[in-house]
Amino acid sequence: MVVDVNRGFTDPASPLVCDLDGVVEAIRRLLDGFRAAGLPVAFTTVAYDEAGKQAAEVFIAKIPALLVLEAGNRWTEIDPRIAPVAGEPVLTKLWASAFHGTPLSSFLTTQGCDSVVVTGASTSGCVRATAVDALQHGYRVLVPRDAVGDRNPAAHEANLYDIDTKYGDVVTADHVLSGIGPA
Repeated sequence: MVVDVNRGFTDPASPLVCDLDGVVEAIRRLLDGFRAAGLPVAFTTVAYDEAGKQAAEVFIAKIPALLVLEAGNRWTEIDPRIAPVAGEPVLTKLWASAFHGTPLSSFLTTQGCDSVVVTGASTSGCVRATAVDALQHGYRVLVPRDAVGDRNPAAHEANLYDIDTKYGDVVTADHVLSGIGPA
């Protein structure tokens, strides 16, 4: 699960930018491993059309900069360094969790998944919300610490601590890769 690693969070020209270069590299390595092993991969992006703006009004009021993620603009595109390949869904979401208001749960069920590896940004927001919801949907959760990022280092560490103690296992990308093999 690659959460919100779109141009809006990785392009220095965006008001939402995070320093995610190392995170993107770790995700690229994980994607290579998952694809080689024939394991399912899904992406999310945040994008607001007029109906989405109305539905997420309270969330947007809290974080008005989200309005730059207008449906169809370049900020909502997945970072090209980790672009999806054919057959990998890009789920559009309006709120923090990759599960809320998306078909992610159905996708994971049809793929026969019992675990979810959550990567992306930001650790204190969408990654944490997705990890919590994954657990609440009955999935074992792994969060590779080198494949998630946040603008705030203290929030990043605090949320990794919470995820590791309550919702999943915080590991490294290498640990995840050591547990998968070729298809």
